[in-house]
Amino acid sequence: MTTVQPTRAQSIRRAIGTRLSPVAARWNSFAKTRAGAIVVRMFSTNAAWILLLLAVLMLLFNYLAPGKFLTEFNVRTMAANVSVLLVIAVGETFVMATGGIDLSVGYVLLFSGVTSAQVMNWGGRDSTNYGWDIVLLGFVVALGSGFAWGVLNGVIVAKAKVPALIATLGTLGMSWGLAEILSNGQDLRYLPSIIGDMGASRLFFDKIPFVVIVAAIVAVFGSVILSLTRFGRYTLAIGSNQEAARRAGINVDRHLIKVYAMSGTLAGFAAFMNLAIFTTTTISGHANDNLQAIAAVVIGGTSLVGGVATIAGTTIGICIPMVLFSGFTILGFQSFWRDVAVGAVLILAVYTDQLRRRRRERR
Repeated sequence: MTTVQPTRAQSIRRAIGTRLSPVAARWNSFAKTRAGAIVVRMFSTNAAWILLLLAVLMLLFNYLAPGKFLTEFNVRTMAANVSVLLVIAVGETFVMATGGIDLSVGYVLLFSGVTSAQVMNWGGRDSTNYGWDIVLLGFVVALGSGFAWGVLNGVIVAKAKVPALIATLGTLGMSWGLAEILSNGQDLRYLPSIIGDMGASRLFFDKIPFVVIVAAIVAVFGSVILSLTRFGRYTLAIGSNQEAARRAGINVDRHLIKVYAMSGTLAGFAAFMNLAIFTTTTISGHANDNLQAIAAVVIGGTSLVGGVATIAGTTIGICIPMVLFSGFTILGFQSFWRDVAVGAVLILAVYTDQLRRRRRERR
Protein backbone atom coordinates (compact mmCIF):
# COMPACT_ATOMS: atom_id res chain seq x y z
CA MET A 1 0.00 0.00 0.00
CA THR A 2 1.49 3.33 -1.08
CA THR A 3 1.58 6.33 1.23
CA VAL A 4 0.52 9.76 -0.02
CA GLN A 5 3.29 12.27 0.39
CA PRO A 6 2.12 15.73 1.54
CA THR A 7 2.52 18.53 -0.96
CA ARG A 8 4.82 21.47 -0.30
CA ALA A 9 1.84 23.75 0.45
CA GLN A 10 0.45 21.26 2.97
CA SER A 11 3.84 20.96 4.65
CA ILE A 12 4.09 24.76 4.94
CA ARG A 13 0.57 24.99 6.41
CA ARG A 14 1.38 22.29 8.97
CA ALA A 15 4.63 24.01 9.94
CA ILE A 16 2.86 27.35 10.38
CA GLY A 17 0.10 25.64 12.41
CA THR A 18 2.69 24.01 14.66
CA ARG A 19 4.44 27.33 15.27
CA LEU A 20 1.23 29.24 15.95
CA SER A 21 -0.50 26.64 18.13
CA PRO A 22 1.22 27.84 21.36
CA VAL A 23 0.18 31.43 20.55
CA ALA A 24 -3.41 30.31 19.93
CA ALA A 25 -3.41 28.38 23.21
CA ARG A 26 -2.21 31.44 25.13
CA TRP A 27 -4.81 33.62 23.43
CA ASN A 28 -7.61 31.19 24.33
CA SER A 29 -6.43 31.18 27.94
CA PHE A 30 -6.30 34.99 27.98
CA ALA A 31 -9.79 35.24 26.40
CA LYS A 32 -11.23 33.32 29.35
CA THR A 33 -10.06 35.94 31.84
CA ARG A 34 -12.09 39.06 32.64
CA ALA A 35 -9.66 41.40 30.86
CA GLY A 36 -9.49 39.05 27.89
CA ALA A 37 -13.28 38.91 27.61
CA ILE A 38 -13.37 42.72 27.46
CA VAL A 39 -10.71 42.78 24.71
CA VAL A 40 -12.52 40.08 22.70
CA ARG A 41 -15.83 41.91 23.04
CA MET A 42 -14.24 45.20 22.03
CA PHE A 43 -12.60 43.80 18.90
CA SER A 44 -15.77 42.01 17.88
CA THR A 45 -17.08 45.41 16.77
CA ASN A 46 -16.21 47.00 13.44
CA ALA A 47 -15.45 50.35 15.09
CA ALA A 48 -12.56 48.85 17.07
CA TRP A 49 -10.87 47.51 13.92
CA ILE A 50 -11.36 50.82 12.13
CA LEU A 51 -9.86 52.64 15.12
CA LEU A 52 -6.89 50.26 14.97
CA LEU A 53 -6.51 50.98 11.23
CA LEU A 54 -6.62 54.73 11.92
CA ALA A 55 -3.94 54.41 14.62
CA VAL A 56 -1.72 52.35 12.31
CA LEU A 57 -2.05 54.92 9.52
CA MET A 58 -1.17 57.80 11.84
CA LEU A 59 1.87 55.97 13.23
CA LEU A 60 2.97 54.99 9.71
CA PHE A 61 2.80 58.55 8.38
CA ASN A 62 4.54 59.84 11.50
CA TYR A 63 7.32 57.27 10.94
CA LEU A 64 7.68 58.25 7.27
CA ALA A 65 7.57 61.99 8.07
CA PRO A 66 8.99 62.35 11.58
CA GLY A 67 8.30 65.67 13.23
CA LYS A 68 5.84 66.71 10.51
CA PHE A 69 2.69 64.59 10.80
CA LEU A 70 1.81 64.22 14.49
CA THR A 71 2.42 67.86 15.30
CA GLU A 72 -0.01 70.02 17.23
CA PHE A 73 -0.63 72.26 14.22
CA ASN A 74 -1.25 69.41 11.76
CA VAL A 75 -3.53 67.46 14.11
CA ARG A 76 -5.53 70.61 14.86
CA THR A 77 -5.82 71.41 11.15
CA MET A 78 -7.03 67.88 10.33
CA ALA A 79 -9.58 68.00 13.16
CA ALA A 80 -10.97 71.37 12.02
CA ASN A 81 -11.23 70.24 8.40
CA VAL A 82 -13.01 67.02 9.32
CA SER A 83 -15.56 68.68 11.64
CA VAL A 84 -17.90 69.80 8.84
CA LEU A 85 -17.86 66.36 7.22
CA LEU A 86 -18.55 64.68 10.56
CA VAL A 87 -21.77 66.66 11.05
CA ILE A 88 -23.22 65.66 7.67
CA ALA A 89 -21.95 62.09 8.16
CA VAL A 90 -23.98 61.81 11.38
CA GLY A 91 -27.14 62.58 9.42
CA GLU A 92 -26.07 60.20 6.66
CA THR A 93 -25.67 57.44 9.26
CA PHE A 94 -29.33 57.70 10.24
CA VAL A 95 -30.43 57.64 6.60
CA MET A 96 -28.31 54.59 5.75
CA ALA A 97 -29.47 52.87 8.94
CA THR A 98 -32.96 52.82 7.38
CA GLY A 99 -31.57 51.16 4.25
CA GLY A 100 -31.63 54.42 2.28
CA ILE A 101 -29.00 56.86 1.05
CA ASP A 102 -28.75 60.64 0.75
CA LEU A 103 -26.56 61.77 -2.14
CA SER A 104 -27.68 65.39 -1.82
CA VAL A 105 -26.05 66.35 1.50
CA GLY A 106 -22.98 67.99 -0.05
CA TYR A 107 -24.98 70.35 -2.24
CA VAL A 108 -27.69 70.90 0.35
CA LEU A 109 -24.79 72.15 2.47
CA LEU A 110 -23.75 74.44 -0.40
CA PHE A 111 -27.30 75.76 -0.97
CA SER A 112 -27.80 76.38 2.75
CA GLY A 113 -24.51 78.25 2.96
CA VAL A 114 -25.40 80.42 -0.03
CA THR A 115 -28.86 81.35 1.29
CA SER A 116 -27.46 82.05 4.76
CA ALA A 117 -24.69 84.26 3.38
CA GLN A 118 -27.12 86.14 1.13
CA VAL A 119 -29.44 86.88 4.03
CA MET A 120 -26.52 88.24 6.05
CA ASN A 121 -25.49 90.36 3.02
CA TRP A 122 -29.01 91.62 2.41
CA GLY A 123 -29.07 94.98 0.61
CA GLY A 124 -25.51 94.68 -0.69
CA ARG A 125 -24.04 96.59 2.24
CA ASP A 126 -20.83 95.81 4.08
CA SER A 127 -21.97 93.28 6.65
CA THR A 128 -18.67 92.74 8.44
CA ASN A 129 -19.80 94.86 11.39
CA TYR A 130 -23.27 93.30 11.74
CA GLY A 131 -24.20 91.98 15.17
CA TRP A 132 -25.57 88.78 16.65
CA ASP A 133 -29.11 89.41 15.39
CA ILE A 134 -28.02 89.08 11.75
CA VAL A 135 -25.77 86.13 12.57
CA LEU A 136 -28.63 84.28 14.29
CA LEU A 137 -30.88 85.05 11.33
CA GLY A 138 -28.29 83.53 8.99
CA PHE A 139 -28.04 80.48 11.24
CA VAL A 140 -31.80 79.96 11.20
CA VAL A 141 -31.90 80.33 7.42
CA ALA A 142 -29.12 77.73 7.03
CA LEU A 143 -31.00 75.26 9.24
CA GLY A 144 -34.31 76.01 7.54
CA SER A 145 -32.88 75.54 4.05
CA GLY A 146 -31.39 72.19 4.98
CA PHE A 147 -34.59 71.12 6.72
CA ALA A 148 -36.68 71.99 3.64
CA TRP A 149 -34.48 69.90 1.33
CA GLY A 150 -34.53 67.05 3.83
CA VAL A 151 -38.31 67.06 4.04
CA LEU A 152 -38.53 67.11 0.25
CA ASN A 153 -36.23 64.08 0.08
CA GLY A 154 -38.28 62.27 2.70
CA VAL A 155 -41.60 62.94 0.99
CA ILE A 156 -40.28 61.77 -2.39
CA VAL A 157 -38.85 58.59 -0.87
CA ALA A 158 -41.62 57.76 1.62
CA LYS A 159 -44.75 58.99 -0.15
CA ALA A 160 -43.88 58.95 -3.85
CA LYS A 161 -41.96 55.66 -3.40
CA VAL A 162 -39.08 56.87 -5.57
CA PRO A 163 -35.88 54.94 -4.74
CA ALA A 164 -33.67 56.96 -2.41
CA LEU A 165 -30.73 56.80 -4.83
CA ILE A 166 -32.75 58.46 -7.62
CA ALA A 167 -34.64 60.87 -5.35
CA THR A 168 -31.55 62.30 -3.69
CA LEU A 169 -29.61 62.32 -6.96
CA GLY A 170 -32.39 64.55 -8.33
CA THR A 171 -32.35 66.91 -5.35
CA LEU A 172 -28.54 66.97 -5.56
CA GLY A 173 -28.81 68.50 -9.03
CA MET A 174 -31.62 70.84 -7.98
CA SER A 175 -29.83 72.19 -4.90
CA TRP A 176 -26.56 72.54 -6.81
CA GLY A 177 -28.21 74.39 -9.70
CA LEU A 178 -30.20 76.73 -7.42
CA ALA A 179 -27.09 77.53 -5.39
CA GLU A 180 -25.26 78.48 -8.60
CA ILE A 181 -28.21 80.58 -9.77
CA LEU A 182 -28.58 82.45 -6.48
CA SER A 183 -24.86 83.20 -6.24
CA ASN A 184 -24.19 83.66 -9.98
CA GLY A 185 -21.45 81.08 -9.53
CA GLN A 186 -19.44 83.46 -7.34
CA ASP A 187 -18.35 82.96 -3.74
CA LEU A 188 -20.09 85.27 -1.28
CA ARG A 189 -17.74 87.10 1.06
CA TYR A 190 -17.88 89.93 3.59
CA LEU A 191 -19.73 88.00 6.27
CA PRO A 192 -20.12 89.38 9.80
CA SER A 193 -16.77 89.25 11.56
CA ILE A 194 -18.45 87.45 14.46
CA ILE A 195 -18.71 84.33 12.30
CA GLY A 196 -15.01 84.37 11.45
CA ASP A 197 -14.18 84.87 15.12
CA MET A 198 -16.21 81.76 16.00
CA GLY A 199 -14.49 79.70 13.33
CA ALA A 200 -11.02 80.79 14.44
CA SER A 201 -11.60 80.53 18.20
CA ARG A 202 -10.07 77.75 20.29
CA LEU A 203 -10.95 76.45 23.75
CA PHE A 204 -9.24 74.38 26.46
CA PHE A 205 -5.97 76.30 26.84
CA ASP A 206 -6.25 77.60 23.27
CA LYS A 207 -5.68 74.09 21.90
CA ILE A 208 -8.95 72.72 20.47
CA PRO A 209 -10.86 74.61 17.73
CA PHE A 210 -14.41 75.57 18.66
CA VAL A 211 -15.84 73.92 15.53
CA VAL A 212 -14.26 70.60 16.54
CA ILE A 213 -16.01 70.73 19.91
CA VAL A 214 -19.32 71.54 18.20
CA ALA A 215 -18.91 68.59 15.81
CA ALA A 216 -18.05 66.28 18.73
CA ILE A 217 -21.20 67.38 20.57
CA VAL A 218 -23.29 66.64 17.47
CA ALA A 219 -21.71 63.18 17.23
CA VAL A 220 -22.38 62.45 20.91
CA PHE A 221 -26.02 63.51 20.63
CA GLY A 222 -26.38 61.46 17.45
CA SER A 223 -24.95 58.40 19.20
CA VAL A 224 -27.32 58.82 22.16
CA ILE A 225 -30.33 59.22 19.87
CA LEU A 226 -29.41 56.20 17.76
CA SER A 227 -28.57 53.92 20.69
CA LEU A 228 -30.86 54.94 23.54
CA THR A 229 -34.06 56.48 22.18
CA ARG A 230 -37.21 55.25 20.49
CA PHE A 231 -36.29 57.28 17.41
CA GLY A 232 -33.07 55.31 17.08
CA ARG A 233 -34.79 51.96 17.64
CA TYR A 234 -37.40 52.77 15.01
CA THR A 235 -34.64 53.80 12.58
CA LEU A 236 -32.79 50.51 12.97
CA ALA A 237 -36.02 48.50 12.89
CA ILE A 238 -37.02 50.03 9.56
CA GLY A 239 -33.58 49.25 8.15
CA SER A 240 -33.76 45.64 9.37
CA ASN A 241 -37.20 44.92 7.92
CA GLN A 242 -39.45 47.71 6.77
CA GLU A 243 -42.57 45.57 6.46
CA ALA A 244 -42.06 44.02 9.91
CA ALA A 245 -41.62 47.51 11.37
CA ARG A 246 -44.88 48.61 9.74
CA ARG A 247 -46.73 45.60 11.17
CA ALA A 248 -45.26 46.38 14.60
CA GLY A 249 -47.09 49.70 14.54
CA ILE A 250 -44.33 52.04 13.37
CA ASN A 251 -45.47 54.75 10.98
CA VAL A 252 -42.70 54.04 8.50
CA ASP A 253 -43.48 56.84 6.05
CA ARG A 254 -43.58 59.52 8.74
CA HIS A 255 -40.39 58.24 10.34
CA LEU A 256 -38.52 58.20 7.03
CA ILE A 257 -39.51 61.83 6.46
CA LYS A 258 -38.14 62.68 9.92
CA VAL A 259 -34.86 60.88 9.21
CA TYR A 260 -34.30 62.66 5.89
CA ALA A 261 -35.33 65.96 7.49
CA MET A 262 -32.72 65.35 10.18
CA SER A 263 -30.06 64.68 7.54
CA GLY A 264 -30.94 67.87 5.68
CA THR A 265 -30.98 69.94 8.87
CA LEU A 266 -27.53 68.70 9.85
CA ALA A 267 -26.31 69.59 6.35
CA GLY A 268 -27.62 73.11 6.96
CA PHE A 269 -25.86 73.18 10.32
CA ALA A 270 -22.64 72.05 8.65
CA ALA A 271 -23.08 74.84 6.09
CA PHE A 272 -23.00 77.46 8.84
CA MET A 273 -19.91 75.79 10.34
CA ASN A 274 -18.30 75.93 6.90
CA LEU A 275 -19.01 79.68 6.72
CA ALA A 276 -17.42 80.12 10.14
CA ILE A 277 -14.25 78.25 9.15
CA PHE A 278 -13.69 79.78 5.70
CA THR A 279 -15.76 83.04 5.94
CA THR A 280 -16.99 82.37 2.42
CA THR A 281 -19.36 79.95 0.67
CA THR A 282 -16.57 77.89 -1.01
CA ILE A 283 -18.84 77.00 -3.95
CA SER A 284 -16.26 74.81 -5.68
CA GLY A 285 -15.23 72.94 -2.54
CA HIS A 286 -18.12 70.52 -1.98
CA ALA A 287 -18.07 68.24 -5.02
CA ASN A 288 -17.04 65.19 -2.99
CA ASP A 289 -18.61 65.93 0.40
CA ASN A 290 -21.47 63.49 -0.14
CA LEU A 291 -19.17 60.69 -1.27
CA GLN A 292 -16.78 61.27 1.62
CA ALA A 293 -19.66 61.20 4.10
CA ILE A 294 -21.08 57.99 2.61
CA ALA A 295 -17.62 56.39 2.55
CA ALA A 296 -17.09 57.30 6.21
CA VAL A 297 -20.43 55.79 7.21
CA VAL A 298 -19.74 52.53 5.37
CA ILE A 299 -16.13 52.32 6.56
CA GLY A 300 -17.40 52.89 10.10
CA GLY A 301 -19.54 49.77 10.00
CA THR A 302 -23.01 50.92 8.97
CA SER A 303 -24.60 48.28 6.75
CA LEU A 304 -25.53 49.25 3.20
CA VAL A 305 -28.83 47.38 3.57
CA GLY A 306 -29.70 49.07 6.87
CA GLY A 307 -30.41 47.80 10.35
CA VAL A 308 -26.83 48.13 11.63
CA ALA A 309 -25.26 51.51 12.35
CA THR A 310 -22.87 53.19 14.74
CA ILE A 311 -22.02 56.87 15.16
CA ALA A 312 -18.72 55.94 16.83
CA GLY A 313 -17.70 54.03 13.71
CA THR A 314 -18.73 56.95 11.50
CA THR A 315 -16.64 59.34 13.60
CA ILE A 316 -13.57 57.15 13.16
CA GLY A 317 -14.37 56.50 9.50
CA ILE A 318 -14.54 60.21 8.66
CA CYS A 319 -10.99 60.67 10.00
CA ILE A 320 -9.40 58.12 7.66
CA PRO A 321 -9.72 60.16 4.40
CA MET A 322 -8.36 63.25 6.16
CA VAL A 323 -5.39 61.33 7.61
CA LEU A 324 -4.63 59.88 4.15
CA PHE A 325 -4.91 63.30 2.50
CA SER A 326 -2.66 64.99 5.07
CA GLY A 327 -0.14 62.14 5.06
CA PHE A 328 0.16 61.98 1.28
CA THR A 329 0.47 65.77 1.10
CA ILE A 330 3.30 65.85 3.65
CA LEU A 331 5.10 63.02 1.84
CA GLY A 332 4.82 64.91 -1.45
CA PHE A 333 2.34 62.63 -3.20
CA GLN A 334 -0.47 64.02 -5.33
CA SER A 335 -3.81 64.31 -3.55
CA PHE A 336 -5.34 61.86 -6.05
CA TRP A 337 -3.63 59.03 -4.18
CA ARG A 338 -5.93 59.81 -1.25
CA ASP A 339 -8.94 59.01 -3.45
CA VAL A 340 -7.32 55.74 -4.55
CA ALA A 341 -6.64 54.69 -0.97
CA VAL A 342 -10.10 55.70 0.28
CA GLY A 343 -11.70 53.78 -2.59
CA ALA A 344 -9.73 50.67 -1.68
CA VAL A 345 -10.69 50.96 2.00
CA LEU A 346 -14.33 51.51 1.03
CA ILE A 347 -14.40 48.37 -1.12
CA LEU A 348 -12.80 46.39 1.71
CA ALA A 349 -15.40 47.75 4.17
CA VAL A 350 -18.29 46.80 1.89
CA TYR A 351 -16.81 43.33 1.35
CA THR A 352 -16.48 42.90 5.13
CA ASP A 353 -20.10 43.98 5.56
CA GLN A 354 -21.22 41.41 3.01
CA LEU A 355 -19.29 38.64 4.80
CA ARG A 356 -20.77 39.66 8.13
CA ARG A 357 -24.29 39.66 6.69
CA ARG A 358 -23.86 36.19 5.13
CA ARG A 359 -22.56 34.88 8.46
CA ARG A 360 -25.67 36.20 10.23
CA GLU A 361 -27.94 34.63 7.59
CA ARG A 362 -26.31 31.21 8.06
CA ARG A 363 -27.08 31.34 11.75
